[in-house]
Amino acid sequence: MTKKEVQLEKIKQDILQQKVCPELAAGATQLVFGDGNADAELVFIGEAPGKNEDEQGLPFVGAAGKFLNEMLEAIGQKRADVYITNIVKYRPPENRDPYPDEKAAFLPFLRSQLQVIKPKIVVTLGRHSMECFLPGLQISSAHGQPKRYKGQVYLPLFHPAAALYNNAMRQTLIDDFMKIPRILAKI
Repeated sequence: MTKKEVQLEKIKQDILQQKVCPELAAGATQLVFGDGNADAELVFIGEAPGKNEDEQGLPFVGAAGKFLNEMLEAIGQKRADVYITNIVKYRPPENRDPYPDEKAAFLPFLRSQLQVIKPKIVVTLGRHSMECFLPGLQISSAHGQPKRYKGQVYLPLFHPAAALYNNAMRQTLIDDFMKIPRILAKI
């Protein structure tokens, strides 16, 4: 294991030992910490694991994950090149949105993950993820526009799950995604 992988594993163990959100943990199969390259230039952050993620212990493995994989391939990246995680690390019951206190409880651990990985771009997927890092913005107007905040570049995008059922949003997400290589090149 690399130094960064060891650091990430320690953050994962801290979540388990500190029993973060025990009521969420009780209803979930397992912690879904994150997956990918600890040296990634791109980190993708969703809101919380869904049913497939909870079962497999990996983020973005359902239909939205397949769409994310397709978009990664379209910009010459693989899942193994990037790092994917969520704000909340346990599946909320009935796939409900994570509550503000749940997001707040997990945010320090997510910030620690980002400090270890040191990505060039943090790609937020959906409004919950965006609001944690870029509060006060509306995803409908901010999507696809890189923002630099406290030295980190963020790229807010629509959530792939939302785009699965809405063709106009699907094309918008693909178009926004295609900007990533140019943004990386500028950094």
